[in-house]
Amino acid sequence: MKIKLLAIGKTDDKNLIQLIDNYQKRLKHYIKFELEIIPDIKNVKNLSESQQKEKEGELILSKLQNTDQLVLLDDKGKHFTSIEFSQYLQKKMNSGLKQLVLVIGGPYGFSDAVYKKSQGKISLSKMTFSHQMIRLFIVEQIYRGYTILRNEPYHHE
Repeated sequence: MKIKLLAIGKTDDKNLIQLIDNYQKRLKHYIKFELEIIPDIKNVKNLSESQQKEKEGELILSKLQNTDQLVLLDDKGKHFTSIEFSQYLQKKMNSGLKQLVLVIGGPYGFSDAVYKKSQGKISLSKMTFSHQMIRLFIVEQIYRGYTILRNEPYHHE
């Protein structure tokens, strides 16, 4: 199985970029992983929130293959402990899934079309974080999940 993380807009904090890169390198030992950045939409000042979500949604949906399973990182999604998330990843691998696509939306969330196409939602917290920080958090949790599955000494209960 491959995991692809789609995110709207680039990360401009060098420290976050360095940390995300670090976990991406670590993940190579466990799984094929790709972080794909969808460029910010131009002239958003001229768009309503819903128009911006629609345009971002079109870009997100254009990145999907027919066999992909789309899961949204959404504040109304399912909450997991790290161990539960590792079990979730294991179930996805056991199901024969080719590619799991996790998506971090734009500042206003997802369009209706993206919600309809999705096959699940995951929430990392009840708190709100910047979209740039969420990238680090989810990449670290994927890495943590795989170390848990391999019984490696990274996660402590």
